[in-house]
Amino acid sequence: MPLPWVRLDTAFPMNQKLLAMLKCKDGHRAALAYVCGLAVSGGQGSDGFISAESLVFVHARQADAALLVEFGFWIPQPGGWLVNGWDEFQPSTEENQLRRKRAQALAETRWAGHEAMTDAERARRYRENKKAGANGSSAA
Repeated sequence: MPLPWVRLDTAFPMNQKLLAMLKCKDGHRAALAYVCGLAVSGGQGSDGFISAESLVFVHARQADAALLVEFGFWIPQPGGWLVNGWDEFQPSTEENQLRRKRAQALAETRWAGHEAMTDAERARRYRENKKAGANGSSAA
């Protein structure tokens, strides 16, 4: 189950590893690849794994991946890389599925007994309730 969003620390632009990487040739490319890697991993539900084949989707080259490894943003894995700290800062796919199931159950409970209505039916009921309220208030 993919994530609809990922967390990015608002202090990321001041991260010392990032600032050091930005001083390197093409460090800005690697920084973009890191942020896009978060999005792709979250969107694919891969729990922080970036496959070698998905480098194109994170707008990265092997050289960018090497910089991300050198500065500790990515950890080499067979077939790709793991985003360092993913499990600390991002909800896991399993956690996301549980959260979604809980939300669906709450929504079902909240809407149990409510009948489906068209907009026209809803408007008609609103007018009837308003008219009944006006009649009841004038009698008081």
